Amino acid sequence: MKVKDVMTKDIAYVNADDNVERAAQLMSEYNVGSVPVCENGKVIGIVTDRDIALRSVAKGTECKNQTVRDIMTSNPVCGYPDQDIHDAARVMSERQIRRLPIVENGTLVGMLALGDIAVEPTLSDNAEEALKNISEPCSPSCS
Repeated sequence: MKVKDVMTKDIAYVNADDNVERAAQLMSEYNVGSVPVCENGKVIGIVTDRDIALRSVAKGTECKNQTVRDIMTSNPVCGYPDQDIHDAARVMSERQIRRLPIVENGTLVGMLALGDIAVEPTLSDNAEEALKNISEPCSPSCS
């Protein structure tokens, strides 16, 4: 099975110069925990609800005046549509990520979430293993 068989194709994204409030609004509207950050269709980062909580809200920053670029993770790990789903799950597990932007020819075409893998009966073991590794505690210095 390939990533393109289970990935979400209707994806919201933000631009690096959008404000943090816009990213949070999109997450709320689409009921997702992260959005890719794109520039000219190319993925340059990803911003998560955790980024917003820790890098913006917890620091008391006014989210209307802070850009996504200030809090995003640059150069995120990405997958590709023809990637084997087991390989994508392995990458997510090793890198401790729950959501994987999917790119084709450098352009964002989808998102693969741990939940996308978990709902496929033949892949539930992969999702369980990935979640186990993703949920391992991290020392304070690795955040």
